[in-house]
Amino acid sequence: MSILSASLGLTRYHVVGEIPDAIWREAPKRLADNAFHDIDESVEERSFGWCNLDNMLDLDWSDSPPEKGQFLCFSLRLDTRRIPPAVIKKHVMIALAKELAQAKTEGKNFISKDRRREIKDQVMLRLRARSLPVPAVFDAVWNMQSGRVLFASTNTKARALFEELFETTFGLELEALTPFALAADMLGEAAVSRLENLEPTSFI
Repeated sequence: MSILSASLGLTRYHVVGEIPDAIWREAPKRLADNAFHDIDESVEERSFGWCNLDNMLDLDWSDSPPEKGQFLCFSLRLDTRRIPPAVIKKHVMIALAKELAQAKTEGKNFISKDRRREIKDQVMLRLRARSLPVPAVFDAVWNMQSGRVLFASTNTKARALFEELFETTFGLELEALTPFALAADMLGEAAVSRLENLEPTSFI
């Protein structure tokens, strides 16, 4: 989802611990080292990595740098091949019928469990080769002064993927700024125990 959309869902994060000064100098290389790789010409089911926020096809930031003023801007690109279950079922049935017909000519009346699994795997590979991956892009903006990170998605799976890749890339852990985390951040560590003992209010 584009960070420049008229309306969007955002997840706010802060980085756990201190951010080394070297991170800002190394950021472009770290992003490039973990950039997205294309799977259009393969049969891979999924690929993900960083790309240029200004152009999802720019994987080496040749169009524009990730640094924009006090912000580090980049996008998480996720390409996924989605084959409908009904299509898989149909083609597996066709392949099994052909296999059984061939087996009967050889005097056999069944297909072994291992062979059935092998046939399904072969069908999946053929279908993936005929299916184009669907791209999804989620923008991220990292404020280099405050250390806060905005991620343009609230989807649980997208967030988990972003958090994992962020830690792999920068060696830093992210914590979502939930209302509890925001209150703890504003009131300090001394208030954490009191916050943990708060009971929800019923308005009914």
